[in-house]
Amino acid sequence: MQSVAYYREEFENHLLSGMAKREPASLYEPMNYILRLGGKRLRPALVLLSAELFGGTYQDALPAAMAVEYFHNFSLIHDDIMDEAPLRRGKTTVHKKWDINAGILSGDAMLIEAYRFLEPYPSETFKELSTVFSKTAMEVCAGQQYDLDFETRDDVTVKEYLKMIEFKTAVLVGAAVKMGAITAGASMQEQQEIYAFGLNLGIAFQLQDDYLDAFGDPDKFGKQVGGDIIENKKTYLFLKALELGESAMGKELSDLFSIQPKKAEKKIRRVKEIYLQSGATEDTKNAIATYTEKAFSCLEKLNLPQENKEILLRFGKDLMGRKV
Repeated sequence: MQSVAYYREEFENHLLSGMAKREPASLYEPMNYILRLGGKRLRPALVLLSAELFGGTYQDALPAAMAVEYFHNFSLIHDDIMDEAPLRRGKTTVHKKWDINAGILSGDAMLIEAYRFLEPYPSETFKELSTVFSKTAMEVCAGQQYDLDFETRDDVTVKEYLKMIEFKTAVLVGAAVKMGAITAGASMQEQQEIYAFGLNLGIAFQLQDDYLDAFGDPDKFGKQVGGDIIENKKTYLFLKALELGESAMGKELSDLFSIQPKKAEKKIRRVKEIYLQSGATEDTKNAIATYTEKAFSCLEKLNLPQENKEILLRFGKDLMGRKV
């Protein structure tokens, strides 16, 4: 067993070595462009790690890892169009660099390519992988729709928000480790436990992202701290502050989230004060810890060598201990 960093590097080399010029260039260049923007490559790395965790080889899992990465980037292209985002990973988004039509069509092509990566597997393995993949793809789309719906709703609950981040973010992490396990021939119980590990870690990761957006170190976070507050996003922090805070505090918070001042510093500062005073900040930290522990408890149920489990435990601890 190797480290996550090792599998990330192996996947990156495999991905980049397989890129070639194809026609029409206006279809394939945007696809190669977003893939070359980089990113953490955590999902495909987890596919490879999971395969070796259950006795397979990471080389056999590379096509499944490619499917996961292509799907992830397809969703990013389309999300950026819906959000009218100008930047992705610090670079111009596909629909801004080309145009919206190119973004839609190249994104569609990436989704189709993602499925094609699964074709080389034996029929039974292909069936298992495509079943997980299709279910996950529909859930990610549902998560994005929930996120869009929440923008115009004033009655979003914490339970609904958790379901949204489960679908939009966490299910793909769960699918990544499950697909790796499938390529290694893991049992159904092992697949379920490793999926639950990925799912719970994915929820914890997104909750921590919400927290860091408000309270992260601006020199390390990599994007503007308070971005969710500026955009009036109904995050876990916001919903918990409404739930736990006094009525006057809740009204003030709702009022602050109904405006977009030209200078946002004062708004960000006051919203963060409300998060702290209401107990939402502490509650969010507790939720992050709870979902992280849920993820780790799933590993304990797996009949694997302890040194194999330690790699995933170390990865989870490193991920949840991040400051950026």
